[in-house]
Amino acid sequence: MDTKMDEAGLALARRLKLEREARGWSLAGLAERAGVSKAAISKIERGETSPTATVLVRLAGAFDLTLAGLFLRAEQGVGDRLVRADAQPLWRDPKTGYVRRQVFMRPEHPLEIAEIELPPRRRVTMPASSYAHIRQAVRVLSGRLLIVEGGQRHELGPGDCLGFGPPAATRFVNEGSKACTYLVVLART
Repeated sequence: MDTKMDEAGLALARRLKLEREARGWSLAGLAERAGVSKAAISKIERGETSPTATVLVRLAGAFDLTLAGLFLRAEQGVGDRLVRADAQPLWRDPKTGYVRRQVFMRPEHPLEIAEIELPPRRRVTMPASSYAHIRQAVRVLSGRLLIVEGGQRHELGPGDCLGFGPPAATRFVNEGSKACTYLVVLART
């Protein structure tokens, strides 16, 4: 699903290109490192399409960044430790409708907090590479969430919290008829 980007998406596209060029990588080099096609990266960098969460995680991982770190660099954000609710950036996955609110992320702080809303009957798969150099826990705020980490299934309801194990491809699945909202708390290692 191709979707034209808004201003935040265009800032992200510019940042992706800047990160690639700063490393002296060609499109083909980034494509190989990220496991994303050269054509897709080119379209994203030109602002012709909005990437999915999975593609963004792969690109961020190729740059040795977390998704939040990539967003922060795109926004050139450095600032106060207090992050007001109306200043917390939102990003919507064009494929699934998944909404990510970056609650807290600062370059000098090892913790990141994101709030995710996964629409009913949707799933997002993250590659194992997205968990390199981080430790992560997920806490469900509302709804039900199935997390398939490697081959292990974890069914979470409101208040449940799962600490992740070693890096593994992970699926986040909302099988229900209502949105599921959950917090992701991670520490960079």
